[in-house]
Amino acid sequence: MQAFDVLGDPVRRRILELLAENEQRSGDIVEVIQHEFGITQAAVSQHLRILRENGFASVRVDGARRIYSVDGTALREVEEWLSRFRSFWEPKLDALDTEIARGKKKNRE
Repeated sequence: MQAFDVLGDPVRRRILELLAENEQRSGDIVEVIQHEFGITQAAVSQHLRILRENGFASVRVDGARRIYSVDGTALREVEEWLSRFRSFWEPKLDALDTEIARGKKKNRE
């Protein structure tokens, strides 16, 4: 699946994490990514372009600024693909939830 090729890069995953928090100006994204990964502004722009072209991010122009946000299109495709495997982890998460509830109940007593 092409989406996993896009998400396979740690820089692109980090950009998506930033965008998941809220909309970001391109300059703010560049600043964080340059600091964390030591890459150029041009390289960050390339990653943003890949995210846009593959349905992970969208951009709007606000005067001279470009504002990026998450585009859920490709993320929905990833979620659909992962849903086939949900049965492997849901029982474990349900069991964990039960144990947490037991622990909370025991602490109240």
